Formats: sequence, structure tokens, C-alpha cells
Amino acid sequence: MFPETEESSRRGAPEPGTRRIVDGVERVHYEGYWIKTYAIPNNALEAKKQLIEALTRRLFNHTEHGLNIPGSRLIDARESFQRESDPARWRVKSAMLAGALFNRAGDIFKKLVAMQESGVEILPENPLMRECGGCLLEAMELGRSVLHRSGDEGIDELWGEPFRAFSVPLEEFYETRYIKIAQSMRDIDQVAAGMREVFQKIPAFGKIDALIGEFAEKAKAKTELLRTDADILEAWPCLVAASDRLMRFVPLRGASDGRHSVSAGQRLLGEGRDLVIYISRARTPMPKSMNVYLKRCAIYLKSGRLPRRSGVAPLPD
Repeated sequence: MFPETEESSRRGAPEPGTRRIVDGVERVHYEGYWIKTYAIPNNALEAKKQLIEALTRRLFNHTEHGLNIPGSRLIDARESFQRESDPARWRVKSAMLAGALFNRAGDIFKKLVAMQESGVEILPENPLMRECGGCLLEAMELGRSVLHRSGDEGIDELWGEPFRAFSVPLEEFYETRYIKIAQSMRDIDQVAAGMREVFQKIPAFGKIDALIGEFAEKAKAKTELLRTDADILEAWPCLVAASDRLMRFVPLRGASDGRHSVSAGQRLLGEGRDLVIYISRARTPMPKSMNVYLKRCAIYLKSGRLPRRSGVAPLPD
């Protein structure tokens, strides 16, 4: 991950999608960032199977609990969903049905890959291909009301990506992921800028600026990496260590301005840390959560207090 320098900005930003080799690694330019690229696998069907499986695991890892329903339970999940009349339970059952649909699509794709490996030609009009696509499309529609694991907004991209991975060429899918990663880095920088804007004006937090900057840089470095990338073995520990240093910050004693609650500031700091971690792990923007957080920063800076957060409290892990 390499942001543009001031000098390169003066020369004119590269066109989106521009590629360069930096220290032996190919990178692509989007949103002012140079994002690490990955090779496109040769076996398209096998690669799509692995990609859909990975995206489905990622989906369940970042959404509210209880949605990972086996594909074999699809009929039961649908019947339960159709019988439900209570709005709150209906929302959860729609999410459980979406989970069952994703897993059914994964089951089908495994069979298709096994058939291909046996020498059977798998064409786009194959009935199993159509059923797989239908499962992913329906799951995407049902997933709009699902919450993030934090209890905040859902992330629509997580629900749409398995269907997109199924329906478009791998080259196109990879390119859209680079764009989302760049947008995630942009949002991490915006959250960090909001934190700095607040805390640099409050004497008790006057020495926290460098810790926020370090944390944001480590978060962006982790964001661009696949879990299978060897660099993740360094990037993730660096992010966790930077996060720990940020949260161990002790406000300066005797530096209170008498207007800003120090404990409220510490809560705001923790909320910002959590949001950056959520974005970095999901590798997807969370615009609603980011805007809510930046508004809370502005409220705290103006009033010295922090209102109670709205939304649904997440279930414990």
C-alpha cells in the first residue's frame, strides 16, 4: 500500500487502473493509493469455487451470529421464513435463509468442479449453473437487512460479492476488489483524520496524534492483503500491536480543560479504533458507520460530552 505523495499529486494523478512495479510487486492505482495485485488463477471454475467459498466464510465472519445454515437445511429455512409474521423474527429468518442459500450455492459449485475434473464440460446454461446463480442472487436480495457483527450497519458488498464472483470474469471481479480496497483505505484515513481533528484540540489527549497515525497506516497495510498472502503474518501482528498501543494511551493528568469529559474521549477513541479494525478486516467501506462516527466526533468536540450510541447491541461472541 503506497499513498500518493505531494510531488506526484502536483504532476497529475495516474489514471485509475494504472499498474506499476514497486519493489518487485505489481500495484494498481485507485483512489490515490497503489494497491497490491494478485495473479488471476488459470482454472476459472475451480478458482470461482474457491473464491465463493472464501467470500461466504468472510460473510459469516463479519455478520451477526446464527446465519451459517447448511445448504441441506434450505427447505426448512425457507418454510420457517415463510411462516413468520413477527417483523423482528422475520428479519432474522430472512438472514438465515440467505445463509442457507449461500451454502447451497457452494455445495452446487463443488459438484460442478468435480464434474469438470471428471471430463464433463460445464456450460453457462447448465441447469446447476443456473440454480447456483439463482441461490446467490436471492441471498443477495435477502441480505440487505442483515447487520454487521458489531450491531451497526450491514455491509451490502459482502452479500453481493459471491454472486458477482459467480457471474463476471475473474479479471473483472479482481479489479472491483482493488477499487473496494482503495475505498476502504480512503475511509480509514478519513476516520483517522476525524480522530486527530478532535483529540489534537483537547489538552488531555495532546500526545496521541502519532499513535493514531501509526494505527491507521498499519490498518491500511493489512487491508490490501489476502489471508493467504505470506505478508499477513507480519501485517496482522503489527496492526494488533498498534491498536494496543493506541488503547493503552493514558490521558495527561492535570491537562483537562474542564469542558471535555476525558472518559467520554476515551470511549470515542475506542469507537474509532473498532471502526477502523472492522473496515480493515472486511476490506470493504462502511460509509454509514463512518459518517455516524465523524458526527459523534463533532458532537464531542463541541459539547465535551458523548451521547449514547443508537442501534442494536450485538450478541456476545
